[in-house]
Amino acid sequence: MSQNFEAGDFLIFQLESGYGLLRILAIDIVENGEKIWHLSGYNELFPDYENAEIALNNIENLTINLSHMALTNRAFERTPASRIGNFILNESELEACNIWKKTETRLIEDRSALQLMGFIR
Repeated sequence: MSQNFEAGDFLIFQLESGYGLLRILAIDIVENGEKIWHLSGYNELFPDYENAEIALNNIENLTINLSHMALTNRAFERTPASRIGNFILNESELEACNIWKKTETRLIEDRSALQLMGFIR
């Protein structure tokens, strides 16, 4: 993906059944300049881009599918998504990510966010 993403970005992805949303919680740069992408994913699917964009006006009404996913750069690149907006993250949105960062055994997935959320196999 050639876009410059940052924490707080909402990303939109397309499935046959509609459009869904992801959120970038943080981006960590580790050894060799590799990135770990911290995302959350939402349950809602929208019939089109415009309805997904409207939903961002009331983000408190969105329901969480996964509050935190840590993805390799490869896995993130296999998640076809583009930026739809950016909003400041609050502490409750970052809670699961912060807990992950404090654990000793940190699972970093090499599967796409859509696979982890159960949207594709």
